[in-house]
Amino acid sequence: MNSAYSAIKCKVNVYVFAFSFLTASVGIIFAQTDTTYKVVDTGQILYYNNSTTITAPSSGQSFYGQDAHYTGNTPSYTDNGDSTITDNVTGLMWTKSYDLNGDGVKNTDDKMYADDAKTAASSCNTGGYTDWRLPTIKELYSLILFSGAEISPNATSTAGVIPFINTTYFDIGYGDLSAGERLIDAQVATSTIYGSTTMGGNRTMFGVNFVDGRIKGYPADAPIKKYYVLYVRGNTAYGTNQFADNSDSTITDNATGLMWMKNDNGVGILWANALSYAEGFQYAGHTDWRLPNAKELQSIIDYTRSPATSSSAAIDTMFNCTQITNEAGAADYPCYWTSTTFSCQTTSDGKAAVYISFGRAMGYMSIYGGWVDVHGAGAQRSDPKMGDPAQFPYGFGPQGDAIRIYNYVRLVRSGNGTTDLHQDGFGSEFMPDNFMLNQNYPNPFNPSTTISFELPSESFVSLKIYNVLGKEVATLVSDKLAAGRYDVTFNGSELTSGVYFYRLQAGKYTKTAKAVLLK
Repeated sequence: MNSAYSAIKCKVNVYVFAFSFLTASVGIIFAQTDTTYKVVDTGQILYYNNSTTITAPSSGQSFYGQDAHYTGNTPSYTDNGDSTITDNVTGLMWTKSYDLNGDGVKNTDDKMYADDAKTAASSCNTGGYTDWRLPTIKELYSLILFSGAEISPNATSTAGVIPFINTTYFDIGYGDLSAGERLIDAQVATSTIYGSTTMGGNRTMFGVNFVDGRIKGYPADAPIKKYYVLYVRGNTAYGTNQFADNSDSTITDNATGLMWMKNDNGVGILWANALSYAEGFQYAGHTDWRLPNAKELQSIIDYTRSPATSSSAAIDTMFNCTQITNEAGAADYPCYWTSTTFSCQTTSDGKAAVYISFGRAMGYMSIYGGWVDVHGAGAQRSDPKMGDPAQFPYGFGPQGDAIRIYNYVRLVRSGNGTTDLHQDGFGSEFMPDNFMLNQNYPNPFNPSTTISFELPSESFVSLKIYNVLGKEVATLVSDKLAAGRYDVTFNGSELTSGVYFYRLQAGKYTKTAKAVLLK
């Protein structure tokens, strides 16, 4: 009797110790704290069907699993008051404005040829710093936000335009109408040169256009085209992947903290079907696979590779890509869907979704004899979410961009292997009145359980799992979330049976509850 009592008392004391530790330990945590390549969230908070905005779909409904359902590293910037902007997520510092000559106007006088822009970085001393560099395509793309809408190519006014960058911090520039440009001619230069060529043999630079929301390959040589310039400094490891093959047909990028499927789905499908394919997919012991957003998928592009130069897709050789035959009848590699909707002229437009080209970004241009690589492997463009590709025999737009509509899929999940965060799609009339952490269900569980919590207002949320010794074993949430009710799937497949505590911190609210894993 005494031995049994002693054992029970000892066990209770351990629980009390753990609870005391959890109650006393109040820290500030950030997403992906151990990574060098933090993928900034796209900023897309609206939900879409195949044509327009909708209320947030719930799990199991059509269009569930799109960009807005998943919150990543929330964009965060600091204006340093010296014409520089710090990205608090990536650790990169940026020049604030395209106005290089300081005359208060952003026009062709501020644009530079690609090679000149790279050379001129050494003479930039904005903010008193002398280590500025021309950004890589991955560095520059970290600034893009898909809360924007593409300007009409024929627009003559910028009234009502919503750029794909945070204009509270960065000065946006448009094409110079007085110089014969279109407003949409606002491409920004990078130091990333395509290993192959485009447009019938042009040496090509990858640039970002924050007015039309795309990555394309543009002429790199003078005197064909000039570009706006933003310089960057700090975190020289940003954009460098650290892939590890997990020997289970999954690949973890230790730089971003994301885990990827080694193989793609093997066939082109519609966007809505890509979402449903991803949700509930079970593989390698994980059930929280999802369709990646635009910035996540772009993070695994290898801009040193291309079908023409390496006879491969623009991705590390650890990955497998289905080979296709492109519009020109040549061996090539697919475009891949993202969960991100692409809007034209108004953010309520949802007819297209973002894709990334891992093979040639084809276009039909009669001046070059028909179908050619117009924008390069690694381009980011958009396709209609539904329709018949045969309706576009010569592509679409000035460069005849190939319209495929049926694109391929490569799934992603959180690299720590534990969480799947969903926000319930109810209206504002049902918004919570108070902070609340609910008991997980089921409990006991094996291997997964759902933890739900409620936020009456936007809050920075920390939700962590601890063992009975007070040691943190998983971070489920570490981000700023909007008001609402959230469900988090915790997968304990990598943990041993036992008692665990989960602790929610949201603003000044803190609560801890107990979960039991039984295998």
